[in-house]
Amino acid sequence: MRAKINEFLELWGTDLWESTIQTFQMVGISLAFSILIGLPLGVLLVLTRPGKALGNKFFYQVLNAFINIIRSVPFIILLFFILPFTKMIVGTSIGVKGVIVPLVVYTAPYIARLMESALLEVDRGVLEAYEAMGIKTRHIIWHVLIRESRSSIILGLTIATIGLIGASAMAGLVGGGGLGDLAYRYGHLRYEVDVMYITVILLIILVQGLQSAGNRLAARLKKD
Repeated sequence: MRAKINEFLELWGTDLWESTIQTFQMVGISLAFSILIGLPLGVLLVLTRPGKALGNKFFYQVLNAFINIIRSVPFIILLFFILPFTKMIVGTSIGVKGVIVPLVVYTAPYIARLMESALLEVDRGVLEAYEAMGIKTRHIIWHVLIRESRSSIILGLTIATIGLIGASAMAGLVGGGGLGDLAYRYGHLRYEVDVMYITVILLIILVQGLQSAGNRLAARLKKD
């Protein structure tokens, strides 16, 4: 058994390591940009709703429709649909660099919706109390909305990250790199079943680890 494991690692160890690093790169970079875009969008969705601090029915409806349209497109279709845009932004449509743009376009609206749901959970009475004291909206956003919904935001980001891992695996179909690319090129096209099994196991471990960490952090923030 040990001899087989050593033989497998000798053949595929380097590829597995490189693919795992590429997956972390894709997920990490895409998640960072998605949060930078998605969190403000989520806040805008809450604040521009009719009756809210920055209530603007037209702006809210346009933003709401825009996010719904992007979220309606499956990732694999979106990946091909925005290839020209991706190439214009980063200069390539393949490799780790080439899938960052579609991953961000796919994930940012999803995070915006998760943020919207989390922020809407904040007790209206708490918000009214701060507003009655004359606290500025920008301070309410940070010190009330985001602070009070930290636990839900962490859970939402955990879900988004797991979805992002799945999307990054699908990016392997267009040579995006990562574990998905390794599984597709060798596990599927070349019928290297062992490679397919190991990539699946690695993805399961990664997802389970992230979910457990997210749950623990959310529970800790809820107690604070």
